[in-house]
Amino acid sequence: MNGPPRERRRGGRLRAERLRFDGWIAGTGTASGTRIVLGHWPRSPFGPFSDVMLERPDGERLLLAPTRQTADFVSGTYVFDTVRVVPVEVRVYGETWTVSAGPLDLRFATGRRELLGLLLRAVPGGLARQPVWCALLSLPARVLLPGVRTRGSARAGRREWYGARDLRPIRSVSAVFEGVDLGAMAPVVPPVRFGFGSAPRRPALTKVTTTVAVESASEDSSSTRSATA
Repeated sequence: MNGPPRERRRGGRLRAERLRFDGWIAGTGTASGTRIVLGHWPRSPFGPFSDVMLERPDGERLLLAPTRQTADFVSGTYVFDTVRVVPVEVRVYGETWTVSAGPLDLRFATGRRELLGLLLRAVPGGLARQPVWCALLSLPARVLLPGVRTRGSARAGRREWYGARDLRPIRSVSAVFEGVDLGAMAPVVPPVRFGFGSAPRRPALTKVTTTVAVESASEDSSSTRSATA
């Protein structure tokens, strides 16, 4: 599906679809205090795309997204102070990821999987897509990866579930924002404040299936029905 989310009419109600995004989330801090979260989605309801969320040392939360459609959806799910529509390009060469997103140039390299990453790789894709599975992992995730949530509420009544399928540590980072070097890799501290979840405190790259349920809108069958754009 390459168009925007659609609601389905059933029994006098408009029921929202569950939208699934398959890809990778990378989170890192920098010595300057800017924290960066990259979402790279080869499969999504909007087609392949990538977006970047930053929280600056002064607390400004910034979204960099490649189209107005993706910017509207992401900013309708998470909280930002500033949204910019800019080209976002991600290139992967082995363990090295290079990201160009408007004012941001980011490069990071991953290391070997550790035990948790090896265990997550054994999770079948079909299971990772199940909200029940994500709910079962909620408590272990909080214990093993401080700052991480696998389910929760988002903006506009939306619900989200994160099903992780791989985890690799990030070993090195270089980042330049608006021509200023952001410094060496650092923990994601303090936690970013985009939504209910966060990136792990320790910089990492996670393969994940994210499921977003958009709040359904009901209709009263006894009242006059109207549609709004």
